[in-house]
Amino acid sequence: MCTKKVILVTCAFPYSNGPIHLGHLLEHIQADIWVRYRKMQGENIFFISSDDSHGAPIMIRAKKLKMDPIKMIQEIHKEHKEDFSRFSIVHDFYDSTHHSENKKLSQKLYLLLKRNGYIKNKVIFQLYDVENKLFLPDRFVKGSCPQCKSKDQYGDNCEVCGAIYNSIELIQPYSIFSKSPLKIKKTKHMFFDLSYFQKDILNWINRVPISRSVKKKSIEWILQGLKDWDITRDNPYFGFKIPEEKKKYFYVWLDATVGYIAASQNLFRKRKIDFENFWKKDSEDLLFQFIGKDIMYFHTLFWTAILEGIEYRKPNNIFVHGHLIIDGKKMSKSKKNFITAKSYLNNFNSDHLRYYYASKLSSKLNDINFNLSDFVNKINSEIVNKIVNLASRNASFIKKHFDNELSEQLDSSIIYQKFVMESKNIKKLFLSLNFCSVVRRVSFLADVANKYVESRSPWKIDHKLEHRRLHKICSTGINLFKILMTYLSPILPKLAEKSAKFLNYPFHTRWNSIEYPLLNHRINDFEHLIKKIENNKRL
Repeated sequence: MCTKKVILVTCAFPYSNGPIHLGHLLEHIQADIWVRYRKMQGENIFFISSDDSHGAPIMIRAKKLKMDPIKMIQEIHKEHKEDFSRFSIVHDFYDSTHHSENKKLSQKLYLLLKRNGYIKNKVIFQLYDVENKLFLPDRFVKGSCPQCKSKDQYGDNCEVCGAIYNSIELIQPYSIFSKSPLKIKKTKHMFFDLSYFQKDILNWINRVPISRSVKKKSIEWILQGLKDWDITRDNPYFGFKIPEEKKKYFYVWLDATVGYIAASQNLFRKRKIDFENFWKKDSEDLLFQFIGKDIMYFHTLFWTAILEGIEYRKPNNIFVHGHLIIDGKKMSKSKKNFITAKSYLNNFNSDHLRYYYASKLSSKLNDINFNLSDFVNKINSEIVNKIVNLASRNASFIKKHFDNELSEQLDSSIIYQKFVMESKNIKKLFLSLNFCSVVRRVSFLADVANKYVESRSPWKIDHKLEHRRLHKICSTGINLFKILMTYLSPILPKLAEKSAKFLNYPFHTRWNSIEYPLLNHRINDFEHLIKKIENNKRL
């Protein structure tokens, strides 16, 4: 049984309807960096995610492909895991919401909410696709926003003004996959009494350290008045059936959020962690969730209300990031700037993307703009020319004149200790998700290290006359490189691993390795660590 405080980290679940793309990678890389940093500190932290595997879009795509939907989501699940792995994103457990554990939990918790009086039955009107003979899910309906009048908005929320609404409220709604007329039909649905929990949600929002902008927007929604939440979908549908109801299924957002609990249950069983203790209301263990700003409403309001209703613990924080945009435009297939994980790797290194994202990510909700020329310049000027070059230029002297053996003393213990002292500040920046500041600080230190080497000019030293001095200078340069790569290990895991082999020392597994310089230590031959990006490369 685990006795240390458990820290659980989750990401929003990628949908089982297509490949992993650069937008998915933004969030999972952000979380992975944070988890890797905390693991280097020796914390008992676990990272989980899952495929969101239910809904009409999956059912319809499987039908078009003439595949069984279960087989389709299984294949996509395998591809998603492989894509994340190629970007060094390590989930301690990666699940699927179409899993027996999730089905049992979703039905169990629904019945608990029902017994507690938080489920209501209502007769409603919904948009119905005559041609496909089904009630259209929100994501298959578009129209103009009923509040700000922006065109081509989905049937549940407006991406322009953030309004939340019912699809029948859309102005001139239409199906995104057929041109058949949309009818409004009557049906009975189950609703979660979201409005009952307004006070509880507000108390939680004011208690946890979520960002100012997330808090402001969440409170704004609450003050507008929360509406009961429709958690039902009609047959035909691919998902879990609602117990005690005929031909009714859980809306994907119900079993997707319960999927966080189910995935943790699977992980905890394997790791012998007390599931009940973690999810109890007064748990001292920690839960952190990473999401995009487009699903804030579902997590800060709906999800926390569900947890309150079933008397489970709530997150200690929800970290919200902005959207990924490509050269100033939202990523989409129609704009021909939709970039999958696989297509990116045809031309670029996965560590390149991790570093570039880190250089843009902070605790704020700002959108992240991917600009190719900026990307190429940042990788080449900062990683290749500053950091890796520091190792290369010093390693050549160590090999040529000292048989790859580092000196027994540093040339300057003062500069080494200055680099070590930066640890306190960099730790704070990692914890607060200000990765852009980590990158800037390490880049500055790389400049300092290179200026130190240039000021000593080892290439001008006669190794026969000043053999010991040359040895100490180059060994100091190598040790400064070790500190820089320790700081960057959560961001650049592949480069860190290669650097650890070069240094013949696993600095990348423990943060406190910076405190001890490598002295009287044999390193390996310096081999190419990372390639410079050619300017003719394209996404």
